[in-house]
Amino acid sequence: MRHNKKINHLGRTYSHRAAMLSNMATSLIKHKRIFTTLAKAKELRKYVEPLITKSKEDTTHSRRLVFAELHDKYAVTELFQEVAQKVSDRQGGYTRIIKTGNRLGDNAETCFIELVDYNELMTKEGKKAATKTRRSRRSGGGATAKVETPATDSVVKETAPVVEVTTEVTATEVTATEATAAEVTAAAEPVAETVAEELPVVEETPEAKVEA
Repeated sequence: MRHNKKINHLGRTYSHRAAMLSNMATSLIKHKRIFTTLAKAKELRKYVEPLITKSKEDTTHSRRLVFAELHDKYAVTELFQEVAQKVSDRQGGYTRIIKTGNRLGDNAETCFIELVDYNELMTKEGKKAATKTRRSRRSGGGATAKVETPATDSVVKETAPVVEVTTEVTATEVTATEATAAEVTAAAEPVAETVAEELPVVEETPEAKVEA
């Protein structure tokens, strides 16, 4: 019985499982991202992260320990020269698992496993999210309402006297116009009488009647 045996054998013997994890770790170091099943990715994370931690101390002993697991001198060289510099500031968590759904056929859960510091898109999004600030709309809306209300009242108060003055001026102008018209009429009446008086009166003679 397998009580308290939490290791996932992945349906393989010890030698087969060790060779598979070694090959997957080599591929992850070289390509920085590999596509596999979720169960294998979780086991690979436990396998490769201690090797990345050993690569931070570039000594002969560390290189021999890592080479005993990977069996690939090119992967070891890249791990100690490039990957170790990228993860030098991290205290752990060098890999990321991203689920991609289920596989057709056996319906196994699939995913990507990648080195965190080599995904530039995720790194940029993280920096933008850290520097982004959010401002509340409620406070801004309340301030705007308070400012706009007295401004409207003042405009109405200033406009009201102007309207009254305009009305008075208009009435005055109308009165003046009526007075001017009355004066013109009164002045025209004597002029008409004078013209009528000055015109000579023509009397019809008997000769003019006969000619007609």
